[in-house]
Amino acid sequence: MNYEWEDSMGIRILASPAQMKSDLPDCFTQAAAMQVQNLHMQIEGYKPTPLVSLDALAEELGVKKIFVKDESKRFSLNAFKGLGGSYAMFRVLCEVLSLNPETTTLHDLLDSRYKDRLKETVFVTATDGNHGRGISWAGSIFGCQVHVYMPKGSAQARADAIRRAGPAEVIITDMNYDRTVEYAMEMSRKNGWHLIQDTTLEGYEKVPTWIIQGYLTMANEAREQLESLNEKPTHIFLQAGVGAMAGGILGYFANFYSQNKPIVTVVEPDTVNCIYRSVKANDGRIHSIEGDPFTIMAGLNCGTPCTITWPILRDYAEFYMACPDSVAAHGMRQYAAPKKGDEVIISGESGAVTMGAVSLLLSRPELLSAAKAMKLDRNSVILLFNTEGDTDPFSYEKIVKAYSN
Repeated sequence: MNYEWEDSMGIRILASPAQMKSDLPDCFTQAAAMQVQNLHMQIEGYKPTPLVSLDALAEELGVKKIFVKDESKRFSLNAFKGLGGSYAMFRVLCEVLSLNPETTTLHDLLDSRYKDRLKETVFVTATDGNHGRGISWAGSIFGCQVHVYMPKGSAQARADAIRRAGPAEVIITDMNYDRTVEYAMEMSRKNGWHLIQDTTLEGYEKVPTWIIQGYLTMANEAREQLESLNEKPTHIFLQAGVGAMAGGILGYFANFYSQNKPIVTVVEPDTVNCIYRSVKANDGRIHSIEGDPFTIMAGLNCGTPCTITWPILRDYAEFYMACPDSVAAHGMRQYAAPKKGDEVIISGESGAVTMGAVSLLLSRPELLSAAKAMKLDRNSVILLFNTEGDTDPFSYEKIVKAYSN
């Protein structure tokens, strides 16, 4: 049976006790994560991103610890998406060149004998910003061509950042995100380009799986960093658009902590809450959001759940939150102006929504019963992933300064 809460801000919380009906896929295990991380460690500039402990905030909110894996420090990209794009592109190129990905190194792939083949290889993707930037950056590593299509309403700053990251040709379309994805697939078929998309489509799941596996590096790093502090997460809050990142990270932690899994909450924008709605329907199926919904959380503005990770999100998460844009804005400000002694974290709208959700969940009287149901208390160790920095600087300054003024 599902239980639901809603407060006067419009925050909605759905409790759906995980039934664990489906088996966890082997592709999101620690072994898979180690193989992925091995590639990332070969890329120039690699280092684990910081795990920040917000001790003063944790004390104020009445929990033991709040840890934030800060992906704004990932390579030079200001976001985590390069992890998925680089690993998937590596796997595609290994197929193109008939190389074994388990034994091929980055140095092997970049050998002069493959240079012309790499230069002739063309990738295409649709993006709301961070994914496209990661693919463009990966294209610069491997010497490939990249075409990027963005949905209408995309910020010019995000398009410019994609161009600066690598060789990508970028076009902002007049279509919503889901239609832009379909268009990218049409262009891949028409031109013989390689589609590299974290959204699953009919007959297209291999490459999205590689992209999701790429995200496991940050999960593996976070677990190792927590273990070095003798800590284990009791609660994880994961933001979701299509749910690729959220499902992959949940799959990793559910696999690793199979006997004592952390309580996981999936957080979405209230206007594009396709996972929340799909769980609430309680029929096991995916339910899409139609039309052209708007949210300031551009990276989460996706109307259809990823089919690869949907069973994991449905069966292994315990709670789902649908949050208005004000929650993401609150999280950005919380990070930008932390409690005394805590570290400043620069977080964009999509990166900050889980912080906003946690801080409001633990401070608003209307939501205390939901927090109790989540078993949030003085013993709780909360893990968040700040998936992006100020990827839209104009929007970031506007939101954060509105708070300070």
